[in-house]
Amino acid sequence: MHSSDPEDDAERHRSPVYGVLGGIASGKSAVATRLAGERGRVLSADAIAQEALDSAPIQAELIEAFGLAAIGADGRTDRAFLAERVFSDPDARQRLEDWIHPIVRERILADLEEAAGRGVRPIVLDVPLLLENDAEHGLAALCTHLVFVEAPPHVRDARAVRDRGWAPGEVARREAAQMPLDEKSTRADFMIRNEGTRCELNAAVDAVLARIEAR
Repeated sequence: MHSSDPEDDAERHRSPVYGVLGGIASGKSAVATRLAGERGRVLSADAIAQEALDSAPIQAELIEAFGLAAIGADGRTDRAFLAERVFSDPDARQRLEDWIHPIVRERILADLEEAAGRGVRPIVLDVPLLLENDAEHGLAALCTHLVFVEAPPHVRDARAVRDRGWAPGEVARREAAQMPLDEKSTRADFMIRNEGTRCELNAAVDAVLARIEAR
């Protein structure tokens, strides 16, 4: 009987971590949820960022920098107002990122360690700037697989207009400040096309999961 290699055993028992890549409104969150399934866990940078934006210390900074208009009538930070300000002003955007990114980074790393320690399988990273900010957080290197969600620009723009109330062309404007999508897609281990129904998307995700499990 051959003794097993401790490193191989450790690799087999390590919680798989899937990083989801793709353009704005491509369906990354829907893919992340399907990849995680009932037993896995999605770590969403957007959800953590929203919590940070709604916290009292950050809101105080926002009011000082952008005025009371940064806070909506419901007491939550007005993300639409902020987006309009920061995507047209690189200095304002940098200031906002300097406040929010460290909070998001620390929380994701802590949650990832906690989930891995409990043996959660899989852990899915729904982090829009996973590759752009990798020098800061190092999350890409922790991913066992990177999955790119592909959808044509006109489809993504229509979704953003319909679901987010964005103006036509806003997707392209925001993506101009991010890593080119073709560069992201070349980094991915798997690609999922998302321009049809949710059932078709789920089937595509399940096919990728089957390929991963067969490895």
